[in-house]
Amino acid sequence: TSMPLEKFIVEIGRREPVRVAGSAVYMAGNSDSAPLALLHNLKHNKVLHRRIVILTITFEESPRVPDTERLNVEKLDEGFWRVGARYGFFEQPNVPKLLERCAEHDLEYKPMETTFFLSRETVIASRRTDTMMGWRKRLFSLMSRNATSATAYFGLPANRVVELGMQVEL
Repeated sequence: TSMPLEKFIVEIGRREPVRVAGSAVYMAGNSDSAPLALLHNLKHNKVLHRRIVILTITFEESPRVPDTERLNVEKLDEGFWRVGARYGFFEQPNVPKLLERCAEHDLEYKPMETTFFLSRETVIASRRTDTMMGWRKRLFSLMSRNATSATAYFGLPANRVVELGMQVEL
């Protein structure tokens, strides 16, 4: 259900949707695809922010990543930016502080003009028997509900976060 980010940006240039002031940061597991939250936001609200940051955070197998190797910022067309950040498994990411460092790469971060968009998947256990045993589905669903929220984990300001949800059936 994903779309390559470059293809999405070309399509935005052709369609020219309404652009609103401010910045939007979309957390993405894959920096090469348009995040589902971005696709859903455009589909339902029919607007995009003037500056859009696709942020991907990866965790390395080492405990820490040197600050000089942490950040990668790439300016794309149509007001899009791709930001990649690397952390060690022992480190706690703080997205607002990370975005402040993007000023070194000409990407300005204004906290009160930035909205963070997250995809929230709700895992539900289905009655199908073709995937995994029922007790495992229920256990996985319970663990997913009890996990720390992305807002808290990444240090996002709770009053600046929009979550767009979907259900994932096991």
